[in-house]
Amino acid sequence: MPLRNYLAAIAIYSNAAKGISTLQLSRDLDCQYKTAFVLAHKLRESLVDMKGENFNGEVEIDGCYVNKHVRPSNRVENRVDRRLASNRNPNRRTVMVIRQRGAKGEGASKTRVFVTKSENSKANMYIALTNIDRTTTIYADQHVSYDQLHSTLLMKRVNHEKYYSAPDGSNTNQAESFFARFRRMQYGQMHRMGNLYMDRYANEAAYRENTRRISNGHTFSDIVKRCAKSEVSRDFAGYWQGNKRLKENLAI
Repeated sequence: MPLRNYLAAIAIYSNAAKGISTLQLSRDLDCQYKTAFVLAHKLRESLVDMKGENFNGEVEIDGCYVNKHVRPSNRVENRVDRRLASNRNPNRRTVMVIRQRGAKGEGASKTRVFVTKSENSKANMYIALTNIDRTTTIYADQHVSYDQLHSTLLMKRVNHEKYYSAPDGSNTNQAESFFARFRRMQYGQMHRMGNLYMDRYANEAAYRENTRRISNGHTFSDIVKRCAKSEVSRDFAGYWQGNKRLKENLAI
């Protein structure tokens, strides 16, 4: 495609508040679906920042499950208890998010995401110790996977069965706010996110959160610079000729 089309794709991509589907992008660019699919994924790939600074101050951590739906049987006698681990969807994954709070009234100032197989203590400990300063105050809910973090970090918990915000002000509202917009991106735009590239979709949502207060022009310039600095894509160069990622990229 001519350079003008690539710049138009970045402009359209930057203007979308909650992401843009490949089908819509292909229509806007007047190109094949396959072309738009690879182009959109290469844009997502350029947004990955592997050398981000550690979080500090006040940080919220939480997780949400994706690809978890198990369709119930038509006849009631054939239905199973979907709360049991043995009856869950084997493709279910967890998107973990950490969000650094900004100044009062400004919401979160920085967001980072990770994909894990479940919300477990091993993954949470790894994410916290490799991305958050030890002097940070961490806010989390009452999930048992966060209990071990008390040994190394200052923790404040909120029991969501009783209230959204604890009497002392502890809450995970910024993390929940991210998940709300991530769900709208998933259901309203992408409709389906495969586990193989779930980390790319989640990181795109985090990037949009981090740039939500920046003008479209600055976002456009930032993505152009990232694309110019990106190396040849190992996941999407020759994608439709069979070069596909062999396994998903999990945090741990």
